Amino acid sequence: MRRFLLMLLVVALPLGLVGCGEYGKVDQGRVIAYDKNAKTVTLIQDKAMEPLNPDYSILPPHTYKLPVDPAEMGPEPKAGQRMKLDTKANIIRIFNTKTQAFEDITFKMVDLQENIDRNHPLVYDKATETAKKFPMVDRDKKTVTIYSGRQKMLCTISMPDEYFALPDSTWDAGDEVRVYYKAEGVSLRFMNITKTDIFKK
Repeated sequence: MRRFLLMLLVVALPLGLVGCGEYGKVDQGRVIAYDKNAKTVTLIQDKAMEPLNPDYSILPPHTYKLPVDPAEMGPEPKAGQRMKLDTKANIIRIFNTKTQAFEDITFKMVDLQENIDRNHPLVYDKATETAKKFPMVDRDKKTVTIYSGRQKMLCTISMPDEYFALPDSTWDAGDEVRVYYKAEGVSLRFMNITKTDIFKK
C-alpha cells in the first residue's frame, strides 16, 4: 500500500510543484527511444503538462538510466517519434532521430474516422480481447493508418515517397512516462502513465 501511494504521488504531482527540493525532481514526457539492454529511456518533455492537450516541444531530449530496483519501475515503455497529429492543418510532427530535431510533414488525408474509442471494432478485436496494432504502414500504396486513443481518431494519410524509408515507429506515439530523480540522468522511480491504471486494485 505504501509503495502504491508513493507511485500515485509521482503521477499526481505537477512538475512545477516538485521543483528542485530535497525530495528530488520529476520529469514527464513522451518516449522516443528505449534501450532494454542498456536500461535507458529517452523522452521529449511535455511543456504543457495537460493530459488532453500535451505539447511535446522541448529540446534536447532527456535520457535517463532506469531504476536499479525493478520494484521502482512500471511496465516497459513503447517508443515512438510521433509528436503531434493535426488533421485540420493536415500536418504530422515527428522527431527525426537522424537530425535530432522536430520535422513537420504535410500529408493528404485519405480517410478520417472520429469518435473512435479504444473498444471500437475498428481498433479492438473483441473475439481475442486485444487491441489491433497501429500504425499500419502500406509502402505500396504510400499510406499510413494511425489510431490516436487520446484524440479518439482513426485516420489514413498519404505522404511523399521519401518518408516511407523511415521506420514504422516514426508514425507511432511513444508512451507517456514520468520519472523521479535526484541526480541528473539517473531515475529513482519510473512510471509508465500510458500503461498504468492507478485506480486498479
